[in-house]
Amino acid sequence: MKHVSDFHAHGLSLPAVRHIGADRPLAWLKAGWHDLKANPLPSLAYGLLFALCGDLIILATLNRPHLLTVSVSGFFLVAPLLAAGLNELSRQHEAGRKPFFIDSIQCFHHNGESLAFFGLLLALVGLMWERFSAIAFALLGSSTGIDARAFIVSLLLSGEHNAFIGTWFALGGVLALCVFAISVVTVPMMLDHDADMPTATVTSLRAFLLNTGPLLLWAALLVALTLIGFATLLFGLVVIMPILGHATWHAYRDLVE
Repeated sequence: MKHVSDFHAHGLSLPAVRHIGADRPLAWLKAGWHDLKANPLPSLAYGLLFALCGDLIILATLNRPHLLTVSVSGFFLVAPLLAAGLNELSRQHEAGRKPFFIDSIQCFHHNGESLAFFGLLLALVGLMWERFSAIAFALLGSSTGIDARAFIVSLLLSGEHNAFIGTWFALGGVLALCVFAISVVTVPMMLDHDADMPTATVTSLRAFLLNTGPLLLWAALLVALTLIGFATLLFGLVVIMPILGHATWHAYRDLVE
């Protein structure tokens, strides 16, 4: 298979992007479940790691309202990179291997420069979102030391800040959608093709524009299942995150030739 870096070197076109049907997102989830069953220990290890780290972050932000909301909403921005190890497990499983957890971590050394640049991009987006949220919550009078859960509940139920809530969710949704569009296939493509970041993100954007309907459904499934994981104090993510991470690999295989 030709490496995408070779496409640039020889002036060739980017990999072709396929049209997919609206039923494919459910097929990706099913394939992700099969990958989990085929090699459960490393997959569940990733899920447990996400759940424990997430719970620790939430516990550390319980009296910082804006950081609590950013830690939850920001998860959707950085999740594509966090799932790289799960993508690698699926890639090796597809090649007929049964890797250990430590084998999947090696993916961060494989094409590490491109992954690092993409991680930096996501970090910058996350920082921008954190700064916006900090300013917005400061205008509401929140500060360190306030019980975040009580503050957020009162904010939602008071009815006094509906414009703020609507604006915050709208801007967050647009930002998350933009990140989703440039990351649908980015990390799997970097692992599979040694793609550089511009090539992978442009290919991802092309895939999104060509398959907007099915990929919006895919985005909705990602958000809904992740929120279910959060609703179980993140321990639902022990199973949900591996399925979604593996499914992302199969989405890539469907979308990019």
